[in-house]
Amino acid sequence: MSPSTPVPTAAGLRLRPAPPGLPDPAIQPPSVAESGDPFAAVRILHLFARLERGRPIRFDEIAAALEATYLDWLFPRRVVVDTALQLQADWMADYRNASGIEVEEGDRGPTLTIEDSSRVDPWLVGQVQRQAAASRQRLLEFSRLERPTGDG
Repeated sequence: MSPSTPVPTAAGLRLRPAPPGLPDPAIQPPSVAESGDPFAAVRILHLFARLERGRPIRFDEIAAALEATYLDWLFPRRVVVDTALQLQADWMADYRNASGIEVEEGDRGPTLTIEDSSRVDPWLVGQVQRQAAASRQRLLEFSRLERPTGDG
């Protein structure tokens, strides 16, 4: 195929190759994490699953680590705390004790302590998987919205 031959697309359009110097259109605006959003929860819980166990960690440190990892996201401390509180409630529902996920007010701000036991890792993996499934479901629902063909 020569450089000037149109390239077929999934929609049936035939596109020319991009002109030299054409910028990549895959630019995303920054995302601000919101409480209850599964996309934010996946990122937050994924980090929780990798945190050191058995010691209090300041939420400010956790939020800073999230923002350093996901440069196109902002993670307000409130959202990280809300996610931890929901995780704590889920832990209470599953294990009937509060020792697994502890959210406390420390002298330098609120902290999260995750129990150092063998039951935590598989349980946290399940929580991340649940939020990832909710994220995929939202994407699927979004892809069905407002279809010009009326298939939505």
